[in-house]
Amino acid sequence: MRLHTRTWGDGEPLAVLVHGLMSDSRTWHRVAPRLVERGYRVIAVDLRGHGESDRGPYTPQTWADDLAETVAPGADVVIGHSLGAAAVALAVDRLEPGRAVYCDPAWLVDGEFDMSIFKQFKSATREQITQFSPRWDAEDVDVELATLKDWDPDTVDGVGLIAAADTAPRDPGVPSLVVLAGDSPFCSDAAAHRMRERGLEVRVVPGVGHTLHRDDLNAFLESLKGWI
Repeated sequence: MRLHTRTWGDGEPLAVLVHGLMSDSRTWHRVAPRLVERGYRVIAVDLRGHGESDRGPYTPQTWADDLAETVAPGADVVIGHSLGAAAVALAVDRLEPGRAVYCDPAWLVDGEFDMSIFKQFKSATREQITQFSPRWDAEDVDVELATLKDWDPDTVDGVGLIAAADTAPRDPGVPSLVVLAGDSPFCSDAAAHRMRERGLEVRVVPGVGHTLHRDDLNAFLESLKGWI
């Protein structure tokens, strides 16, 4: 499946952005222009079941295969968030980026996490989103409402397979960074240790939740210093 994409800028180095569950390429609406300011051309995808891309079936491998079908090898950097990080990890040998960045990756979710709560979020109101993510500005809340409308909640069933599939890179293959959100339920010393054992650099952004690029854009970009 070839995925729907959005493009910003026309620079020579290429950055590819891959969103998380319930979102789509619009989640990067503040990140992409900042990368363009640094000279990048930016391509962001809508994963299968999200945004304007086609629907089902949903497995970690189909998300990875879609990326490999859509994105030409050789991007300077590929950045994946949550579900997107897991998809990038499974496709990185085919994407062949110069660098890979995995933001609060979904492979850190343990088997006891109740995934059904995500399906319930399909009908979230503006007030609920604001309560859940108090650091977001009004535009990010608007984007979340729009992406939820265009999201297939059946994707949750596929995300539930990620932990069982152990999608975390065992051999990074390319220089690889894991950025953990300090206030995320997935951030722990044990998780950071496991990633370092596999040869990935790990950085923690304190005081931000799971969608760290929306909680604190400047802190998120600072965590990528030397990688973008």
